Amino acid sequence: MDEAEQIASQAIRALDDRKGVDIVRVDLRGIMNCFCSFFVICHGTSGQHVAGLADHVRETVQDALGEKPAHVEGMNQATWVLLDYGSTVVHVFQREQREYYQLEEFWADAGITKIEENTPIYYGRK
Repeated sequence: MDEAEQIASQAIRALDDRKGVDIVRVDLRGIMNCFCSFFVICHGTSGQHVAGLADHVRETVQDALGEKPAHVEGMNQATWVLLDYGSTVVHVFQREQREYYQLEEFWADAGITKIEENTPIYYGRK
């Protein structure tokens, strides 16, 4: 498992731990000239939930892999928080923003995996 897959797996673990809603992994490696390998996308039930999900992703990825995001956007409003790890970008939305921007639809030609609740997932090191 390469670094991008490890980061995506740890982010999914963190989101699942904190009850992120409709978690998906978008595999962008087959998209020519794409700027990253994976998107991880979910939504929370409130601004506080979105911020908590994003914080837990940061903590989990750093504890498991020693990686910090190069850039974080949106924590103040917590309607769409973006955590940029370079190879993996994590998007945590409130439902309304997720439905409006429809990232999964935009990248529909990528491999999209819906993470079902209580589905065993290999998370790599921890």
